Amino acid sequence: MYYIVCKNINVESKTTLLTEEKLLVTGGRKLEGKVEISGAKNAAVAIIAAALLVEGQVTIENIPNITDAQVMLNALENLGVEVVRLDNKTYRIDATKINNHKTPYGELSKIRSSYYFVGALLGRCNNAEVTFPGGCNFGQRPIDQHIKGFEALGATVEISGGYIKAKAKKLIGSKVYFDVPTVGATINTILAATLAEGVTILENSNREPHIVDMANFLNMMGADIKGAGTNVIRITGVHKLEGGKTYTVSPDMIEAGTFMIAAAATKGNVTVANIIPEHMESLSAKLIETGATIEVGDDYITVKGTKKSVPVNIKTLPYPGFPTDLHPQMVSYLLDIDGQSNLTEGVFDTRRFNYVEQLQRMQGDIRIEGSTAIINGGKKLNGAPVRASDLRAAAALVIAGLVADGVTCIYNLEYLDRGYENFVEKIQALGANVKRVKES
Repeated sequence: MYYIVCKNINVESKTTLLTEEKLLVTGGRKLEGKVEISGAKNAAVAIIAAALLVEGQVTIENIPNITDAQVMLNALENLGVEVVRLDNKTYRIDATKINNHKTPYGELSKIRSSYYFVGALLGRCNNAEVTFPGGCNFGQRPIDQHIKGFEALGATVEISGGYIKAKAKKLIGSKVYFDVPTVGATINTILAATLAEGVTILENSNREPHIVDMANFLNMMGADIKGAGTNVIRITGVHKLEGGKTYTVSPDMIEAGTFMIAAAATKGNVTVANIIPEHMESLSAKLIETGATIEVGDDYITVKGTKKSVPVNIKTLPYPGFPTDLHPQMVSYLLDIDGQSNLTEGVFDTRRFNYVEQLQRMQGDIRIEGSTAIINGGKKLNGAPVRASDLRAAAALVIAGLVADGVTCIYNLEYLDRGYENFVEKIQALGANVKRVKES
């Protein structure tokens, strides 16, 4: 984050100084203890948008205190929605008197989840003008499947002036087959179809847990959505969604996975609590394969690292495969394991590897061939000044700093703030030598 902190230092010359926050990570400490996982970022932003479909008050608990969620909540207020903060993680939302179908540009243009307002406003108002999404630049993330879903329901869609514009006289249920199992298009089409006339069937849908979370929220409010979490989702349109209920956002599987990997990388002993262990099965299997010990409870997983870790091969895939959002963190761990590991990116294009250059600055031996990172691990990383290129890259650089010699100085912390609640405080509580400071 950049702030102007001083102007007009003297009469003779006008100089502007900027301060930038950075994270200083000193390696060499094992992580030990217990960490409580926050609400899921990807579920929370979808549910916040889904609240637009509800007439009446809804209370949403366990919303993570992160930038992306706050930007979405602020956008609701600009649409005439009443948003009341009850505590640090709980908000009461009342969209009964929504008076606008156009979102502000500003901060909303910097996050990916802005496009969920298209489906929600189209479903509620039959009209939507929403800033084109931003977010992490790590590969092609087209919205053609979103448009396919909207048009199948009877909407016309155009992109102009930095906005996605969609409108319809009436939305009517239809069958939609997604060319790829995309998270965003699955969620957006569900939002548009919930109040549509008739039945909508989505085939080749994505199965991510946060899709299930949003569908559960809508069903609690009176929607008729069946099959979320499977490849085929059936939405029978209803006339109205009514509030008066409280919903709790599920725990964040990517935050949980980040701490699990950090525990294994530092050869520590960490209990990751307030999670759904079934969501972590693909990661747990790979950590066990490296030699880590995994203990699974009803709502926790304990990870114990080992000095005898072995290399593995991984390919990221849509859920329930290995998550692409744990790809960079896992590479940082694999760099500390003696031998060659291969990680193939099966979801995004090669820009997902934008972070690799920063790990190479820390003496990480990584070579990219097509969609595969070839990691020659076991060579000690050295602390260096590095810049996060996206949200998950920021977490990966922290993990790399934890196992490196010396001090790693990480910049672009706005990425970390977008997706992790109190990350620095949580990792400090586990024993990490991490300090957040400002630098002129």
